[in-house]
Amino acid sequence: MNQINKESKSRIIVKKKKKSKKKRIFIYILIFLLLVIGGITAYVVSLWNKAEDVANESYESDGREKSDYRDTIVDPAKDHVSILFVGIDSSEKRNNGTHALSDALILATLNIDDKSVKMLSIPRDSYVYMPDTDEYDKITHAHGRGIKATIETVENLLEVPVDYYVRLNFNAFVDVVDSLGGITVDVPYEFSEQDSNDSKNAIHLEAGIQELNGEEALALARTRKLDNDIERGKRQQEIMKAIAKKVASVDSLLKLDESMEAVGKNMSTNLTFSEMQSLVKYGLSSELDIETLNLSGTDLWTNRYYLQLNEEDLLNAKAILKNHLELEGTSDNLENTTEVQ
Repeated sequence: MNQINKESKSRIIVKKKKKSKKKRIFIYILIFLLLVIGGITAYVVSLWNKAEDVANESYESDGREKSDYRDTIVDPAKDHVSILFVGIDSSEKRNNGTHALSDALILATLNIDDKSVKMLSIPRDSYVYMPDTDEYDKITHAHGRGIKATIETVENLLEVPVDYYVRLNFNAFVDVVDSLGGITVDVPYEFSEQDSNDSKNAIHLEAGIQELNGEEALALARTRKLDNDIERGKRQQEIMKAIAKKVASVDSLLKLDESMEAVGKNMSTNLTFSEMQSLVKYGLSSELDIETLNLSGTDLWTNRYYLQLNEEDLLNAKAILKNHLELEGTSDNLENTTEVQ
């Protein structure tokens, strides 16, 4: 009987040891998970703080309280808004700073209800009216007089408000793409192009879908040797979509720190940090719909070369953007319009 009791006690002790061991393993796993989660949380908090620093460093007022095409000040947390993306051809070598010519102009309208974005590329040689000088010229020249002149010119051309602007130079573009580990795009044809230091034919790309680093992506965005400014605008839109897709991917989380550093040194915007926070919902939307729009035109030679925009295309683009922003009195204008491609 004593022997049976001893064996029974022995089994109980073994079970307790097994349970104790399992419990310790569970605790170890729990501690490990807490450490991982804590580390990620600390990293996210660090990113958040850095994002706020970058936003504060990059903030630059456009000198307006609101657009003249708005009755009231907009709030991106609840209103449809527009953002003008301005790529400028500036560098230390050129020493042209914030008054460089604009090399890329893309107006994006954001609809908060359906989390959709429409991006219209405006060719840099477009022959347009400049409100600040009361004359016609290439739209790229407006930025030579600053961001406000560019915004007013775009608003006058499209008859829609420009609520916000984001201005990036070539250095930011190159650094952001590199910090993300490159982007995947479809190169339409083989070509050679200068790099950001203006070294001729420094970049050579073959045709086809491929991974591009910052300098290569910039070359693709800039070149127009084998086509024209309109096609270049389309490529710039595709590159922006590729960057947005890469930023939204999980494997880019740990690279955002470098991306923000790159942007902070080379960006200016009138978006405050809180307004940027309101725009995050667009990036987090799994069904974000990004549609690209483009204008067409014909060659115009006077004292120099210009692009004369096609009036029908321009009217259609205006109606589409107004409707997307749900501006008053625009629904009737859309009855006979088609999407601008």
